[in-house]
Amino acid sequence: MLASRSMTSALSIVPLSRPVDANVEVVGSKSYTNRALILAAFAQGESTLSGALFSDDTRYMAASLQALGVLVEADEAQKTFRVCGVDGKVSAANARCFVGNAGTAARFLPVLMALGAGVYELDGIARMRERPISPLVDALTSLGVHVEALGQPGCVPLRIHGGSLQGGKVRLPGNLSSQYISGLMMGAPHMRDGLTIDIDGELVSRPYVAMTAQAMQDFGATLTREGDKRIVIPGGQHTRGHAYRVEPDASAASYFFGAAAITGGRVRVEGLGTRSLQGDRKLAHILARMGCTLSEGEFFTELTGPRPGQLTGIEVDMADLSDVAQTLAVVAPFANSPTRVTGIGFIRKKETDRVAAVVHELKNLGVQAVEEADGYTIQPGTAQPGRVTTYDDHRMAMSFALIGLVRPGIVILDPGCTSKTFPTYFDVLETLRK
Repeated sequence: MLASRSMTSALSIVPLSRPVDANVEVVGSKSYTNRALILAAFAQGESTLSGALFSDDTRYMAASLQALGVLVEADEAQKTFRVCGVDGKVSAANARCFVGNAGTAARFLPVLMALGAGVYELDGIARMRERPISPLVDALTSLGVHVEALGQPGCVPLRIHGGSLQGGKVRLPGNLSSQYISGLMMGAPHMRDGLTIDIDGELVSRPYVAMTAQAMQDFGATLTREGDKRIVIPGGQHTRGHAYRVEPDASAASYFFGAAAITGGRVRVEGLGTRSLQGDRKLAHILARMGCTLSEGEFFTELTGPRPGQLTGIEVDMADLSDVAQTLAVVAPFANSPTRVTGIGFIRKKETDRVAAVVHELKNLGVQAVEEADGYTIQPGTAQPGRVTTYDDHRMAMSFALIGLVRPGIVILDPGCTSKTFPTYFDVLETLRK
């Protein structure tokens, strides 16, 4: 499959000689791994996180927790983290935490810092310094936390003064990022007065809030959700460490389901089934609406693509599963009618402007695509040979590589950016050839 490979320059993808037929083992969920790391840090006692993801994002989280005085031991070979919780009380007097371009770490750590008694700094790479964090800063400020902007207002780097976060009530916009809400939720049990979170407008990425609530309850927290508008979390709780199993990452699995769809093949992912709350697993349902055959159980998902030319375009709102919008975008040219994706305007503030980047790179390959305010429309078409710019965005690299499984001459620039969430992605993609 791989004609040439340089993890710092370019990767040529050689088309498959037949439809895929594979049982694929994907990495652990980034979302659950980083939530579990934070929750284990907050808890009383020791936690063991098995099946965890080891990637740039989770390593930044683990290193930041260590800087804050949390004992974190990693065993990458066994995919396990051991965390000794601090019962909601950060011990470090000072710490500097660098999170790279990890949005979850940047939006989860400030609450843990605010519950400490010291002064802490948070920073990231240049792109992270452009990504907004002002709703969380505003919420913490309204709760009495002193937060200093050390650069552009509303972005990292930040200096957070701990010791004054007691809880209360906050109001957050629902249409920007659920990560602000999740960060506050996970710290709320350890606030003296607890926390009531009121959500204005439509809540995007709502499955992630459900995942946060589920993970919190797994660690013994009590909370109440009133639809998508209010979350009430009592304070003074002492959550407890335990053995926590991280399920496979639905976003990572999406690329292999996409491969099945465009090659007319079969892919099965074990451990990811109907019990999962990961919204990105719903991409398999979208692909089924386009003509694929879906089989699923509590602990597996299997997708089989139709014969070439039998995929049908679709119009779909992907606000609740925006991380796999790029996966659908590269499947869309293989359909026999247009595909329109809406509800994802907020992903312009991700690792790159994902709406603009997808449209630009598809057009660069000769596929007709139109950028819209909150999404894009993609026409059926045959991708031509070309070099795909990935914008230091792991999801651009992973999704556009799929086109190369069918069309010759596709070259992925900077393939090493997949280390953010799926360091072994191209190795796993290679197994589809066997």
